[in-house]
Amino acid sequence: MKNALNIASAVISLFIGTASAAQDSGYDVFVPITKYLQAGDADKLSAWFADNLEVTIFTVTNDSSRSQARQILKTFFNSYTPRSFDITHKAGRANMKYALGSLNAGGEIFIVTIFVSYKDTSYKIQQLKIERIQ
Repeated sequence: MKNALNIASAVISLFIGTASAAQDSGYDVFVPITKYLQAGDADKLSAWFADNLEVTIFTVTNDSSRSQARQILKTFFNSYTPRSFDITHKAGRANMKYALGSLNAGGEIFIVTIFVSYKDTSYKIQQLKIERIQ
């Protein structure tokens, strides 16, 4: 009986551990980021920014604070109103991920590159790059 309880306890622990690990690994940080890029919502997108990040629009790169980056994106979205944004590729490791996407905005198509890293308790955007397709 004691042996059966030990086995049952081990099996339950295994399932609980597997379920929580699956939830953690199944989380897609790019779902909310995609939503805010598609909506052109620089304010909500900036909640995902690291305290300092690199923002590149076309060929101009800025090492920016969160508020500076938010303003740069607001200016971009005012000039190029987003119609759609689709992630075309994702990769990375547990603590660092990147995504490539296609942004249809202002009648043009842009390639967007997003690098996020996991720090403390959440993912934050470290680099955001928007480039025109040549």
